[in-house]
Amino acid sequence: MALTPSIPEALRWLCQATSDLQAARNDIQHCCPNWVLFKVHQALEKALVAAELCRGKAVEGHGGLMGMAQRLEAEEPELRGLVLDVQWLCDRGMDAKATQYPSYHPFPVTPSEAFSSVDEEAVLTQAQKVLMTLKNHMDRK
Repeated sequence: MALTPSIPEALRWLCQATSDLQAARNDIQHCCPNWVLFKVHQALEKALVAAELCRGKAVEGHGGLMGMAQRLEAEEPELRGLVLDVQWLCDRGMDAKATQYPSYHPFPVTPSEAFSSVDEEAVLTQAQKVLMTLKNHMDRK
């Protein structure tokens, strides 16, 4: 389904991104850091889509989160640092596939075991920073 770039559609996506981040927060310290990382990924993906829609741009999903962050930062100077913030999260394990599928890890490791050393609080703090950066950017549009 093609998305119609508009402020109302962008706000709808941002609302869901906020909800996804709250769902990640609910999972902290419940022995499932892979789900925290997955839900953070989902939240950031939706927030980046929202920022693209707010700019009146059709959403280009290729390149994943980093591709969207790079396009936004290149075209919106006030978003300088967005790529570094998203990269920081990716470096901590934020990913849609590795957090869910055993085939992304060496046997016999499962995703629920692979991310046990992740600082969930730090990940959520960084994700909240990115969401606020994008929300503030959208508020100025």
